[in-house]
Amino acid sequence: MYSLAGVFGAFLGSSLGKAIDGGHLLLLFAGLMLVVGALMFRRRRETGDPSASCNRENAPKVVGFGGGTGLLSGFFGIGGGFLIVPGLMASTGMPMINAVGSSLLAVAAFGMTTAISYALSGMVDWSLALVFIAGGILGGLGGSRVAMLLQTRKGALNMLFALMIVGVAIYMAWRNLVGG
Repeated sequence: MYSLAGVFGAFLGSSLGKAIDGGHLLLLFAGLMLVVGALMFRRRRETGDPSASCNRENAPKVVGFGGGTGLLSGFFGIGGGFLIVPGLMASTGMPMINAVGSSLLAVAAFGMTTAISYALSGMVDWSLALVFIAGGILGGLGGSRVAMLLQTRKGALNMLFALMIVGVAIYMAWRNLVGG
């Protein structure tokens, strides 16, 4: 349900994102990352319910978060994992490690929708994309092992996630504003 709503959002967002200057997109993206990082840091001690799932009671919330994260993922031209994980946690109450695992399906669906939209517009460098895909596969294998180790320490995975988002956001904003 989350992914399906997100696919529609990603299509709309990718159509809007192509109309915005890349420099402005990067600054907006850095700002969004700072907000998400701050929210994740604030909620770092929440453990969540491992049995949480999409059900009749939270379905509207799941669809709303899915559509919103898909829209932002498409707009910024990203897979959206840093948005999907907090979205799944907020809409279902699941722990971060479950949200990370569940987000992979949504990332694939959003990313494919956005990639097709950009490819049809002739805006994909295929050789570069393949290098990033290969790196993502290798990084994903290592990252999943680290996540499993950190999940046993209360709040450690959430805090690392938040710090990484904030660090990347500051770097992106600095590079875009300073031009270095």
